[in-house]
Formats: sequence, C-alpha cells, structure tokens
Amino acid sequence: MSSDYLPRHEGYRVSHYDLELDYRVRANRLSARATLTAAAVTELRRVDLDLAALTVAKVQVDGRPARFTHRGGVLRITPARAVAADTPFTVEVRYSGNPRPVTGRWGDIGWDELTDGALVASQPVGAPSWFPCNDHPSDKAAYRITVTAEAPYTVLATGVLVTQRRSAGTRTWVYERPEPTATYLVGVQIGRYRELALGPRQVAFVPPRLRRDAALDLGRHAAMVEALTGWFGPYPFADHQVVVADDDLDVPIEAQGMSVFGANHVDGRRTHERLVLHELAHQWFGNSLTIAGWRHIWLNEGFATYAEWLWSEASGGRPAAAHAREWHAATAALPADLVLADPGLARLFDPRVYKRGALTLHALRLRIGDERFFGLLRAWTAAHRHGHVDTAAFVALAGEHAGTDLSALFEAWLYRPALPPLPR
Repeated sequence: MSSDYLPRHEGYRVSHYDLELDYRVRANRLSARATLTAAAVTELRRVDLDLAALTVAKVQVDGRPARFTHRGGVLRITPARAVAADTPFTVEVRYSGNPRPVTGRWGDIGWDELTDGALVASQPVGAPSWFPCNDHPSDKAAYRITVTAEAPYTVLATGVLVTQRRSAGTRTWVYERPEPTATYLVGVQIGRYRELALGPRQVAFVPPRLRRDAALDLGRHAAMVEALTGWFGPYPFADHQVVVADDDLDVPIEAQGMSVFGANHVDGRRTHERLVLHELAHQWFGNSLTIAGWRHIWLNEGFATYAEWLWSEASGGRPAAAHAREWHAATAALPADLVLADPGLARLFDPRVYKRGALTLHALRLRIGDERFFGLLRAWTAAHRHGHVDTAAFVALAGEHAGTDLSALFEAWLYRPALPPLPR
C-alpha cells in the first residue's frame, strides 16, 4: 500500500499513545507528557517524530535518557542504545508551550483556540500541533488521553470516557480509544457544553444557547445511524459524540467516534443536516477504513458524499439519482484535469474529489444493481474494519462481487480525467 504525497517516518510502527495533557484555557498553556509504545521494523539508531512549535524538555527511550534535536517540525531522537529490529520499545516525551495550528497549504490546522475553549481539527497534518507522533494515516494506533482543565469546562476527546475526577479548581477527564486510529482523527474539544441525548450511545455536547436549535437539527441522528448501518454494516465504534462549538467554523471536523460542528451549522431548520450525515458516514469511510495514503482520499470523501445522496432519498428528499444527474452536469462544466485516483497533493480537497467520487459509486451501482452494490459496500467495511484501504483493493473486491468485467468502468471513472457518461 502506498505512503504517497506526504512522508511518514519509517523503521517503526506505533501501537499505542498515552497522552497526559494539562491545559489552561485562558492562557492557552499546555504542559504534557506523551508515551508512545512502538515496535521497530528495522534496527533503529534514531527515532523521528512529528512535533510542531512546542518546547521539549526531556526524552526517554525505554526509560533511559535520550539525546534529541527539535527543528523544522521534526523531533529527532537518538536512543542511548540502538533498538533492535522486531523489538518493542517506548518513547516518553515531556513538552510544553502555547499550542497553535500548523500553517500550510490547507490553512491553519490542528490545535486552535476558541473564544472560550479550544478545539482540534487535524486533517491532514495538524496532529503534531499538540502531540509527538508519526503523522501519517498508514500508522494507526490505540489511545489513552488524559486531559486536566479548569473545572467549568467540559473536555471531550477521542474515545470513551472511562473516568473523571475533580480537584481544587480543575477536572481531569480520561478517554480510551482501543480501536486503531489515525493521528489526524484524534481530537480534543474543550468548551462550556451541556449534554443532549441523541440515541443509543449517541450524545451531543452543545452550548446552552444553542440547545433548542441543536435538538431539532440533530433530531434524526439515531435514524441516520440506523440507515447507515443498513447500507454499510455495523457502526464501527462503541459510541458517537457530536460537539457543537460556540464559535463559527469554516467546515465540520471528523474525528474517530466524533463529529464537530460550528455554531453556524446550527439554525433550528436542519439547513446543514447533510453535513451531519456526511461526518457520520466518515466513521465507516475514513475512520474505520482508513486510506493507506492520501492519493486514495476519494475512498473517504466520495463515499461520504454518496451517503448524503442516499440519506436524502431515504429521508423523503431528492432521490440519489437526481443528485447524481445534477452533479454530473455541474462536474461536466468544469475543466477535465483531475484524475480521481491520483488527484495530487494540491487537490486533496477539490470538490470534484467529493462529487466525482460519489458519481463513480452511482455509476457502479447502476452497472451492477442494488443487491450487489450494497452487498459490496457491506463486504468492504467488514473486510477492512479498523484497517487500511486503497483504490486497488476496492476495485478488486468490486470485481469479485459484480459478476461482470468492470475494468472499463473503473479505468474511465478513476484513472482518466475526462468525465464519463452515467450508465443507463
């Protein structure tokens, strides 16, 4: 599987991150310890981790002090002893500072201050803004996240809440996520929130002023989970949290077992319900099934966009076929200069990746019929649950389910820039 577009650190694989964070909201001050459990693939005389503009005070490898340098967003660690191939090892990093987003071609990404709180939005390269990691989707790991913050604030993090304790003026929250999770899907959300039940093991955390509108806008969340489960197979995680920040956000944020929206996405009229569905669909496509490299992003965004069209039809709105016709016409009017299976780093989030990805799935559905199409999607999510996927694997599985040769269809839709007509 490819590790293309963005680099990853070779020579080891992380199996578990234990993050202990002490955060002060008003000062935007973070003091932290990260303990990584990993395994060496080859002999390691140096371990490189991604970490942005925070100050590292101490590093240990297997309990022994290690030399390190920290420049250009990379923490380079030299263990006191080389780590032998096929050997487990631990890295402990103590660090602190004022976390801020990573700035790049996609804007500001990562840990960000709110008017009264903080959030994490890490896709695709923002995780190093708040913890040392191998920041590539191909290196998934389990997490334990402990966050201490001022008592008035609610802390939500990737995982299931396992304990909460209170001391003088602060509260400590501990979350665990046992399922393998990509670094960009690990989040911490801090604010003055109130709970809003949505359904079985589904809960929202919203600012008190938005509770009534959020109750309506998120009121069909349980029905969405039920519909998506029917199409794609069992929901992949133990629970789902929806967070509505008290600030406006440009776009919603997906995290493992969590969706995050801005106050501007809540209006009491379900105006943005498709976004709720889109982020929920990413729990299957992107989160449980994580792309092996960023060139395969259509497997995240095309599938989540097609889920929007399916929900529209199932909830009494426009049929999926009508959405397909509309977006086929709109896409045909744009330049034919994007290859869906290899869009390029600059076009990871091009709207055509989303819409043409969904159109590809609709074309496949028309070609093989509903029974085989939805059987394929359920087999896809089951075969790669909590694993990694790429385009070649999906094409191969589709061929097994189709009962017919799909090579021409996939060649046209995935590997050629010209937009094919929809099958009739």
